[in-house]
Amino acid sequence: MDSPSGVVGKAAALLRALSSGTDTGVSTTFLAKSTGLPRATAHRLLETLAGEGLVDRDGQTGGWFLGPETYVLGMAAATRYDKTSEARESVHRLAHESGESAFFSVRRGDETVVLIREDGDFPIRSHVLYEGARFPLGVVSAGLAILAHLPSREIDTYLARADLTRNWGPHHTEAEIRAHLSDARRNGWALNPGHVVAGSWGMAAAVFDNAGRPEAALTLTGIEQRFGTERQPALGRLLLQEAHQLGRRA
Repeated sequence: MDSPSGVVGKAAALLRALSSGTDTGVSTTFLAKSTGLPRATAHRLLETLAGEGLVDRDGQTGGWFLGPETYVLGMAAATRYDKTSEARESVHRLAHESGESAFFSVRRGDETVVLIREDGDFPIRSHVLYEGARFPLGVVSAGLAILAHLPSREIDTYLARADLTRNWGPHHTEAEIRAHLSDARRNGWALNPGHVVAGSWGMAAAVFDNAGRPEAALTLTGIEQRFGTERQPALGRLLLQEAHQLGRRA
């Protein structure tokens, strides 16, 4: 990613990178690389954030984590932004009825962030998505579903500045993305035919807010053989039904 500008932008980039970290924490070197910051700058900012309780460091492994203050701030913001309580029911039904892995993601700027995951009973899993994972709009089915329902001018502006092929490969050219967006608008749901990890497919439907803007998405993922053309309509109807109900509840 491009290096963020300004101290606040750099600190925010580090916090976002930490939000998708592992249970064992992430290293300073990894955070510097993922945010485009010099390692010395990343380390200095992490130490400052640690002093405010926004990040924490394991004294034995040296791995960085989000700090306790982020939990407090998140709880304070939950009354305005949290949709997970309503979404959890939809994710559970999707996983139970389809047998696949089901997810709820929200839009944050030019990205989607996975907040909820539940696996169905089919024994083979797809591990492209996980709680905390972030992807640019237009990457993975949730990002396609949300982008497809934005106003045309916003889509044009975003695709003009986004360089998705550099980080996500040749299937993410503007022409291919626009083709997927057209399909998503026609079908109501978006399809990612293994373009992030070969053999791992996903389908998603956008969840709209009261103003009619796509603010989130429900997703089903699994192996390619489970997402053939004969099954896609049924999975699509299931996603659209849950997305519509969730939008009304939220």
